[in-house]
Amino acid sequence: MNSGQPQPEVAEKRKLTCMEIMGGNKAYDGAVSVPGIDAWIYSKPYGGDEAGGDIHYLSVCGGSKITRLAVADVSGHGGSVGELASQLRNFMRRYINRANQTRIVRHLNRSFLRQADGTHFATAIVATYFAPSEDLIICNAGHPPPLLYRASKKTWHELNPNEPETSGSAANLPLGIISETKFYQYAVKLEVDDLVLFYTDGLPETADADGKQLGQAGLLKLVGEIDVDDQESFVASLRSRLAEFRGGAEEGDDITAILIRHNAARAPRPSLGENLKVIGKLLHLVKV
Repeated sequence: MNSGQPQPEVAEKRKLTCMEIMGGNKAYDGAVSVPGIDAWIYSKPYGGDEAGGDIHYLSVCGGSKITRLAVADVSGHGGSVGELASQLRNFMRRYINRANQTRIVRHLNRSFLRQADGTHFATAIVATYFAPSEDLIICNAGHPPPLLYRASKKTWHELNPNEPETSGSAANLPLGIISETKFYQYAVKLEVDDLVLFYTDGLPETADADGKQLGQAGLLKLVGEIDVDDQESFVASLRSRLAEFRGGAEEGDDITAILIRHNAARAPRPSLGENLKVIGKLLHLVKV
């Protein structure tokens, strides 16, 4: 159903190159390819607005070994969201060649505390795919857990490991709650054709005609009913199922869903021109 409101721009499949970053908090609908990973990204601000409270970014390091994905969901809208989106991009650029991502989340937390002045908070998840070991490393700051599909077992489940021992201190809280929050990460080794679904709370908080929310269990069940062999239309099928659950009503929040497939492809050997471009970006001669 199309209400006449602006829809996300549909982009052709894009191949990210070394030291490149894409994303933001505007509407987007497209496919992206990076070494080892295929991704399908859909993000739609609430009410047809040009920009919303959901933020997403994807980046590739200079050697194409580190691919980083970030998704954040900011309470409210307005200037605080745009500023956080800008800060997230800056931190992803700063640490684009570093495997450890917890610094990004710590910096975001402190920046958001200063900017939001205690009036807003944000959940965020930052995930790094390290191509040499085929590990997906995740740092979750109060965000809904990703869903993992194991191709070998043909099953979906939440990627939500037990929290580490923290001696009673708060950890992995949403951004903007406590300045010195500790952020931990965990890793999962991906196999060929495994899928991971990242999303914002607009999905599990989808409500039916009676106001009952889908919830995490409902989302997991719904995702399990979609054909995983057709990744090109997976996110579109997910949106259709959510619309059916709502009874045809419009979304009540920003919606972001990112599906990644592990294709296990190795990064191609860079050409001389590509190496020079990477060096230029590292020396700040070329904009990242």
